Amino acid sequence: MSSKEYIDEIKNKTLIIDGHFDILMDVAIQREKGRNRVIECDYYPRFVEGGVNVIIAAIFIDSGYLPEMGLRKALAQVSALYEEIAESPDKLMLCKNADDMLKAQNSGKIGFLLSLEGAEPLGTDLSLVRVFYELGVRNFGLVWSRRNAVGDGSQFSPVKEGMKGGITEFGVQVIEESERLGMTIDVSHLNDEGFWDVIKFANKPIIASHSNSRVLCDTMRNLTDEQMKAIASTGGVIGVNAVSIIVAAEDENSSLEQYIKHIDHIVKLVGIDHVAIGLDLCDDFFKYVSPDDLASMPRKPFDVISGHQSLGSLIEGLVNRGYKEEELAKILGGNLLRIF
Repeated sequence: MSSKEYIDEIKNKTLIIDGHFDILMDVAIQREKGRNRVIECDYYPRFVEGGVNVIIAAIFIDSGYLPEMGLRKALAQVSALYEEIAESPDKLMLCKNADDMLKAQNSGKIGFLLSLEGAEPLGTDLSLVRVFYELGVRNFGLVWSRRNAVGDGSQFSPVKEGMKGGITEFGVQVIEESERLGMTIDVSHLNDEGFWDVIKFANKPIIASHSNSRVLCDTMRNLTDEQMKAIASTGGVIGVNAVSIIVAAEDENSSLEQYIKHIDHIVKLVGIDHVAIGLDLCDDFFKYVSPDDLASMPRKPFDVISGHQSLGSLIEGLVNRGYKEEELAKILGGNLLRIF
């Protein structure tokens, strides 16, 4: 069997879950412009080529819509996904648990599990946690890289601000209600103070859906070794992020090889059962960033894995690194399957 045939075999028989993708913002905007079947046309072929079975689809609200439009924009993204599934029922499905993920794999459909990326759509209304749960949200990212009613986010680089805070009283209530209903708590984008509060207050496995090692890339968005050990101690999982500024401190070192080093680091530190992929691919979405905003960025982010269709290159890199099939199965989807 050739190397390519072996990689294709792994893609075909392994459950592959991407732990974080901001697809819904793009889909909602395209649908507002009158398009239908956006996922089927723009994304589905890439998912199939890469062997992807399940996408954990983030509900992300751009800061320009906050606070007044947060709930409306979140519901619009959920609605957009439901409409897309209705238009392409032979190709797409909603996932609410591990059984649904396996159904997606066995049926050849792409499954989508909804995730909140930041509690802004709640405002300060705890009852909305139940509403989002009923709509299918099963992963709750408490913050993005900004402050909300739950806690403070980790900035990508230092900003002028006052004293940082941990998880608020409302945030503790959100954690408790989310876990009671059956949502997983996600600490990606949370600041260090809030992270340790989550470790204190959460009672179930937690995940960092798209965060890397701070040892290998020293940004507040990444996790220290102690934080990774704490996540593993809950039975949780760390999804490795493929965005350049999270992978390495310099663009020239942001590569697939460096991405795999983050996986190696987590495996050596806490074991094979606590690492996943949470690609956070961003190249598709820079069409929504203004030229002035792009020019003001210290580094323009880029994906070190060039789209879901290129996941074969990641698998090949892991195989060349010595990972066995049963280990690949855990990294590519099995560990997240266990969480959900």
